[in-house]
Formats: sequence, C-alpha cells, structure tokens
Amino acid sequence: MNPLLRNSAAHVFVESLDAPTLTEPDEHHLARVLRIRPTDVVSVTDGTGRWGEARLDAGALHLVGPIHETFDAVRAPNFVLTIGCALPKGDRPEWIVQKLTELGLDRILLYETARSVVHWDGRKRQAQVERLRRVAREAAMQSRRLTLPVVEVVTWGDAVSMPDVALAEPGGPLDWWGSDDAPSAPRVRSVLIGPEGGFDEAERALLSSKPFVTRISLGPRILRADTAAVAALALVNAVLGDWR
Repeated sequence: MNPLLRNSAAHVFVESLDAPTLTEPDEHHLARVLRIRPTDVVSVTDGTGRWGEARLDAGALHLVGPIHETFDAVRAPNFVLTIGCALPKGDRPEWIVQKLTELGLDRILLYETARSVVHWDGRKRQAQVERLRRVAREAAMQSRRLTLPVVEVVTWGDAVSMPDVALAEPGGPLDWWGSDDAPSAPRVRSVLIGPEGGFDEAERALLSSKPFVTRISLGPRILRADTAAVAALALVNAVLGDWR
C-alpha cells in the first residue's frame, strides 16, 4: 500500500476530485468523531482508482498535491471477482460485507435459498441493501480502498448463471484455481456459498442444468456461511498474489 494512503488521518470517497465535497455524514465523522485538524492530511478518492491528498478546513476539502492513479497490478482490468452467499441470520450479512470489502472483493451477492432462515420482502430488501452498501463504504474508507464493491441481492438463478462460477461444497477438489499456467484446472471468477442446511433438490437440479458450474473445496471442515465467504476470498487472494 502507498504510504501516503496508509498514513493519512482519514480516507473518504467523493463524487469528483476536481471539486471534492464531503457528504454531511462524512463531514460530521471527520470533524466531530475523528476530530481532523486543518494540519491533518486526508486521502480522498473518487472510487475509480484516482486519489489525492487534502486538508479539511471549515468543513471543506482542499487538495494539497497531485492526483494519483492507482490500478490493481494483480488483476486484469476486466477481472471482476464475485463472492455470493446465502442470506444468513442476525447481523452476519453486515459482517460478511464488511470483511469482504476489507479484503478487496469487487462484487458481493446475497441470495435466498429454500433452506435459508432469513427471507426479505421487497421493502425490507431495499432497506437492507442500502444499509449494507453503507457498511461497504465505511469498510472501504477504513481499509483505504480506492474503489467501492458492488453489493446486490439477487435470485439463486441469477447467481448460478454467472460465467466461471464455482460452488463451494465439501468434497470438491482442493486444487481448483484455473490459470494460464494450469489450463486443465477450472477457471473461477465467482464463488457461491450455500446455506448451512445445504441446497434442496430443485436448487441442485438447477445447478446440474448448468454445465459450466464447478465444485470446489474450502478445506476439510464444515464452515458457517460467513466464515466460508471470507475463506473463499482469502484463498483466491493468496493465489492471485493480492497479499504480496
């Protein structure tokens, strides 16, 4: 990580770096919670990989240096990594979104399955998605990310229809990451996590109708859905070299 990003007093997202403007909640957080002083350096990004340094004075941000462009040197420009997870109960969706954002995931999907304990109606779904996107934004600010992940609630049919998708399931192969150096291995760009009760027959039948769906293993133990989601991303990050 760039030391200027790492050592900034705070990190915020703005609509434009040409005229960086704080939202009211962000202004309150910086001024009242973090107590940012005019001498403190704040890193500012527009969410596209472009960022700069700024100072906060009288509620306004003022850039104090050049605008940098930082792109992920590990992943290809069109590479979008997705983790999907069956809706868990309690505050675990928030935990999943927070941790996957901190670890650098591009796209986070949540979906209901027949054995999901949690079911959201239309109004609650919209409210929960908005809340989870706020969680992702806060986690991105904390972890000094330069992009925001996409957070969506989709149907199970939409999830399994994604290209290069793999189902995390006990009994799958351990050596599963596809690469140009190992063309015989399945290429994985999306990993789907099921409910703790497993999939029902109809959901398995839908999977069987998708010949491009592969099955992978996350190890020899039975994991909770939230643990499995983080473990899947950790394995992918390790293979991609993201942690180097």
